[in-house]
Amino acid sequence: MVDFYNLSLNDREWITHRLLEDDRQACEYSFANNFLWSDIYGAKMAKEQGCLIFRFQDEKKCCYTIPIGAGNRRGALDAVLEMERAKGNDLVLSTLVRSDLEWLEQNYPGMYDVQTNRNDYDYVYSTEKLSTLAGRKLHGKRNHIARFKDGGNWRYREMMPEDAGECMRFLDMWKANESENWNEEMENELHVNRKALRNLADLVLDGGMLYKGEKLVAFSIGEPLNSNTYVVHIEKALAEVQGAYPMINQQFVLHHCQEYEYVNREEDTGDEGLRKAKLSYHPELLVEKFQARFHR
Repeated sequence: MVDFYNLSLNDREWITHRLLEDDRQACEYSFANNFLWSDIYGAKMAKEQGCLIFRFQDEKKCCYTIPIGAGNRRGALDAVLEMERAKGNDLVLSTLVRSDLEWLEQNYPGMYDVQTNRNDYDYVYSTEKLSTLAGRKLHGKRNHIARFKDGGNWRYREMMPEDAGECMRFLDMWKANESENWNEEMENELHVNRKALRNLADLVLDGGMLYKGEKLVAFSIGEPLNSNTYVVHIEKALAEVQGAYPMINQQFVLHHCQEYEYVNREEDTGDEGLRKAKLSYHPELLVEKFQARFHR
């Protein structure tokens, strides 16, 4: 049996090393992402033959990541496959990227079916383009930022752990503003946001806060994802403040992402408004993700 157990902050360093060995660009492959969503998706981890494997619940079915890291990947996956078959279950691998499909085809040809879901694809942008917003296609973003800057009474500053209380109050205001539309997904998002604020230092996350006058109007949280990509996990702004969203987007990139070629702004989860907003920044690429179900 492969031993799966709850994620702990004590596992962060070991997990991060395994993730760096694979250098993946999909947003799920960070310790913080899995730790923050572990309560929602029941995420657990295993150390198997030098590899990391995550297990989580997705729409009431048990899913696994492909073994991650430089260990015995084939041996680790064989162990999980044998464990699930002994229970009479199909093995389901999720959050696979194209290179994983190539590896599976080489090692397990004809043993599984593959499907994909556009809602899960990550949006990846050029750091330079998000920084400058140059060109005709992003003219509207520049205009919104100009309106936000009118009067010059604004400031951006780095978030510190002691700022958690102010940001928590901002989230309370966000919930109140969205009370008529509130749903389970938003409640989950609120839980994750609060957990990130409580664990900002332990998770080694970057945060930024945007003010108009003395009022906090937006904040963002992220971290390096791999050797060339930074990932933005959280972005919240007051929709009624013109330019707050494009301004926090640009300022966070300018202050935290300059050492990386790309910025991953995660998926749209099928939300039409969010998809339109993410596409309006004209991503460099979409990170496709797949699911493989092994035959019994």
